[in-house]
Amino acid sequence: MDLQLRDKHVLIGGGSKGIGLACATSFLGEGARVTLVSRDAGHLEAARATLLSSHPDAAERIAVFAANLRDADAAAEAAVKAEQRQGPIDILVNCAGAAKRTPPDELTPQHWHEAMEAKFFTYIHLIDPVIKRMAARGAGAIVNIVGSGGKIAKPLHLPGGAANASLMLVSAGLAAAYGPRGIRVNAINPGTTRTERMQEGLAVEARAHGITIEEALAKSSVNLPLGRVAEPDEIANAVLFLCSPKASYITGAILSMDGAVSPMVV
Repeated sequence: MDLQLRDKHVLIGGGSKGIGLACATSFLGEGARVTLVSRDAGHLEAARATLLSSHPDAAERIAVFAANLRDADAAAEAAVKAEQRQGPIDILVNCAGAAKRTPPDELTPQHWHEAMEAKFFTYIHLIDPVIKRMAARGAGAIVNIVGSGGKIAKPLHLPGGAANASLMLVSAGLAAAYGPRGIRVNAINPGTTRTERMQEGLAVEARAHGITIEEALAKSSVNLPLGRVAEPDEIANAVLFLCSPKASYITGAILSMDGAVSPMVV
């Protein structure tokens, strides 16, 4: 299926690893231009090398900019640089930041502040300048990779879940606010996905329950109806569809991709 993404400029916040990098690889495969923004310049260069290994002819379609997305000015500057290098941003995918899992008895107010800085504001700081540019042009698509912790309260993920719930509301609200100006905004809630963040979460789970990381992974997989965790490229497939003209009447949607581990009708 041709998703009609050729020559589109895609900005990916947090695109140097995991789901973000999988999205970049898939967008390049569709002929899009990709800009990655992340805090660590070394990780960005490693991501560029990974992308070139699978798309050796795509060097001119890849740009990377190091920026701390917790800083609103730095995020806005990264968006400006992205457009100067690759043209107007057609698509924004937010995948940066993750709140650390912490047992409830270890939580302090600082953990809650940190979760909002790490996950909520890193998204907002890119959304704000980009969506306004999109609105001025009358077109654009945004997908926020959020997380199921915003719908289901998990004791080890309360601050992160609160940030995720906020991002779901923001996604739906912006879809309604900017729909009249040609912008579609959707969110995806992945479940457990095979990334470095998954390994970090498993380590906390293992420590909390006195088991090994391997045992924690086996335990989490047993509870999945599909019997396995998701792969990053499976999440990327959904991102590409939602960003494409094939999803032209989908906006304000919150897509669950947890393998039906939490069957819900809302």
